[in-house]
Amino acid sequence: MSTPARRRLMRDFKRLQEDPPTGVSGAPTDNNIMIWNAVIFGPHDTPFEDGTFKLTIEFTEEYPNKPPTVRFVSHMFHPNVYADGGICLDILQNRWSPTYDVSAILTSIQSLLSDPNPNSPANSMAAQLYKENRREYEKRVKACVEQSFID
Repeated sequence: MSTPARRRLMRDFKRLQEDPPTGVSGAPTDNNIMIWNAVIFGPHDTPFEDGTFKLTIEFTEEYPNKPPTVRFVSHMFHPNVYADGGICLDILQNRWSPTYDVSAILTSIQSLLSDPNPNSPANSMAAQLYKENRREYEKRVKACVEQSFID
């Protein structure tokens, strides 16, 4: 069954394959275009460097008018990532626009890794360490990077 959301997701997938952004990838699960698996590689010159972080993206039939639900499957220690892997990012909530595609979502999350917003924390411990004890924050992040090799 082809719906506007499914047609749009096919277009997003084709664009992601033909013009993949650096450091991110994603694809629908085998039997459901509405659920995707994605990977974000930790950006260079950040504590996340060398990490391979897995995410799931769940779309509704209201996509692209409503944002998908995006979660890290990999354990993350980051000011803007909740304990359950949910992501506090304006474009996934109140600043969503139908012009965003999967590529834009993944690159926005990747840049959030490089540039956290500790003033809107999903993880208050990570936000506090990011602001007050960068060395300890980076140590905790490095543990997530090492865990990402195993996952």
